[in-house]
Amino acid sequence: MKIYKIFALAAVAGAVLTSCGEKFLTAHATHQGEAGAAATEGAISSYVTSAYQLLLFDSYANYNYNEVLLLSDLRSDDIYKGGGDAGDQSWMYHLSLFQIPASESPSGLWSIYYTGIARANNALIACDNAVGFDSDIAKRKLAGYRAEAYFLRAYYLHHLWKMYGNIPFFTEPLPEPFMAKQSTADEIYGYILADIANAEEAAKEAGDEFPMYTNGTAKQARANLAAVYMLKARVVMYQNDKTRFNEVAANMAEIINSNTYALVDFDSLWTGEDANEFTRESIFESNQMSDGKRDWGSAWAGCGTNLPAFISPNELSDPVFCGGWAFGPVRQSTWDMYEEGDVRREGSINRFEPGTYGPRFQDTGLFQKKYAARTALRSKIGTVDLNYPNNLILFRYAETLLNYAELVGCQGASAAGGVSAQACLDEIRSRAGLGSIPVTFENVKLERRKEFVGEGMRFWDLVRWGDAAKVLTENDAEHQSVRTFNPDKDKWVPIPQSEMSRTEGTGEYELKQNPGY
Repeated sequence: MKIYKIFALAAVAGAVLTSCGEKFLTAHATHQGEAGAAATEGAISSYVTSAYQLLLFDSYANYNYNEVLLLSDLRSDDIYKGGGDAGDQSWMYHLSLFQIPASESPSGLWSIYYTGIARANNALIACDNAVGFDSDIAKRKLAGYRAEAYFLRAYYLHHLWKMYGNIPFFTEPLPEPFMAKQSTADEIYGYILADIANAEEAAKEAGDEFPMYTNGTAKQARANLAAVYMLKARVVMYQNDKTRFNEVAANMAEIINSNTYALVDFDSLWTGEDANEFTRESIFESNQMSDGKRDWGSAWAGCGTNLPAFISPNELSDPVFCGGWAFGPVRQSTWDMYEEGDVRREGSINRFEPGTYGPRFQDTGLFQKKYAARTALRSKIGTVDLNYPNNLILFRYAETLLNYAELVGCQGASAAGGVSAQACLDEIRSRAGLGSIPVTFENVKLERRKEFVGEGMRFWDLVRWGDAAKVLTENDAEHQSVRTFNPDKDKWVPIPQSEMSRTEGTGEYELKQNPGY
């Protein structure tokens, strides 16, 4: 039993989540903070907890499949789309080929993350209206709540920014007509950094109430200072903002020198079992649980994930793993990139023999293992495939080490805290069962690919390195993956047509579609 669940939904104010409805970016009435209204600690805690809740909904919402890790990897060179055939979730196939129209763009992610932003806004409003925080300890606790809310708002916004580019942003409940002006992608980058800076400032005020490390404590499902630093690293490195590389490298060194995080046995990270959640390698993870509430007709309910069913082979006969829908089959080239003896290959990829499963579209015999469906984790209640309890690791220490190795060893950032870029790469390689190799850009790029298969990282790395056009353009007729990557268009998906239509004719609020769509 997971004893550190913070998502006690029945206790959260307005816990029944609704979609944004027909009006753009509306938050459900029970989630709106009232400016000037006094907020006790109980109210603030509920608002913050409701903002975390959106982490549980990025697999099935708006009757869309929205698992952001899978949707990111579908556009990479690690996996194919798979599934029953090309027409099974055809929008995902079009996404993988960089041919998705606005009418098919994933509107569920749009709703999920904007609802998260609205809830984080309400949490911050409640913090502004706080009462009863007079003692020094109480003031530190309030600062901790602020840090969490700023982090969550930045986290949700960063996904929207990477996925859709030029988007609206708002920091308070929207009046009629419930719309916000569209900003450029560069402006959104600035807003994300501002929230991260506010989270860091609040963290200083909070002290032990917002520590570097939270695993093994009552706060372990919540954000911490290391998560803030890791989000900053992802955003700054994706923007290729070299003016901040020294700062981010210093943040990575601070995490490393805290001596609170460490690499653990690779296989143990992905069993989905309670004992292997919140390990010393995990910096921030979504705390899924199999409550059986998510169903085909309940697209905004429950706390489980459908990712394991999505990526597991159909009609599988195996003593440990169970069958699923066969989306996201792993490419042969992904298997082949590993050196012999690299534990990450068998730790990241399941290889099943012919006759043990039913082959489907773009079959390779190779399937993602990290979040694979396991018989021991099948839900005993509700719709099994929608309610797996696998926590999703959103930031882990391996990324800290590889960020530092890249920034200092390859991108010209200054070394910090006495940390060696070579030692960071060596630590990653040693855990994989391999020897030392020099810190070169090509070596670091390959190690990132090997390390993060199935974790939604590869596509964004290729884009930020400027490698996407060369690597992702292909003519793979055998697997029906013929595609051309256009850097000016395909780093973003189109803004969902439903959102375009809602704002049409509204003047300053009318959304402009991304270039090329």
